[in-house]
Formats: sequence, structure tokens, C-alpha cells
Amino acid sequence: MVKFLLVAIVAASAFVIYALIDCLLAESSRFRALNKPLWALIIVVLPVIGAVLWFLLGRARKSGQPDARRFVAPDDDPEFSGRRGSTVSDLDRETTDERIRRLEQELAELDGDDTNDKNNA
Repeated sequence: MVKFLLVAIVAASAFVIYALIDCLLAESSRFRALNKPLWALIIVVLPVIGAVLWFLLGRARKSGQPDARRFVAPDDDPEFSGRRGSTVSDLDRETTDERIRRLEQELAELDGDDTNDKNNA
């Protein structure tokens, strides 16, 4: 019974600390009903109940609009390298197409050799 009580106390403390940090780091636009200092006070004064109230009533969900401060990695940003759209130049594309045609032709010739070997056997 003592182990269960100890685990419950640790879990409740972690939950309250998480709720308090979430409350303190939340943007002011995400608060419903009360302001940030009042919610922090409720979480501290009524530890578990205040944390539950914070998650159920206090914070608003994030809106569906993308955040204006969102950072994009350079490899995800098409304007980073100065190129828009295609990453392969037309010349590279032509040489790639030629190489693919040549490899397909070689493969067809090899397939033709295999069928001739089977017919001769």
C-alpha cells in the first residue's frame, strides 16, 4: 500500500508540474476565461484539481491556422537554394533519359539472349 501511495504522489506531482509549466509557457491567446497568473495560482493552490481544470477549461486548443513563426528547414524551403520547382536541369534530364533508353535497350538484348539460349538447349 505504501508503494502505491508513493507512486501516486510522484505521478500527481509530475502532472501538476507539467500543467504549471504548460500554463506558464502558453501564449496569452490560448487562455480561456482567466489570465495566466490566475491559472498558475489555481494550479498551485489546488494541485491535482487545478491541473485537471487547466487542461479541461483553461487552455484553448491551437487554431487550425499555421503559426506565423514556424521555421522551415532549408531542404524543405524551395526558395533557399534560389531554384524554384525543378531540381534537375533540362540537360541533366536529357542525359538521364538517354541513359535510361540505353539501359533498357541493353536489358532487352540480354533478355533476347536468354530466350535464344533456352531455344538452343
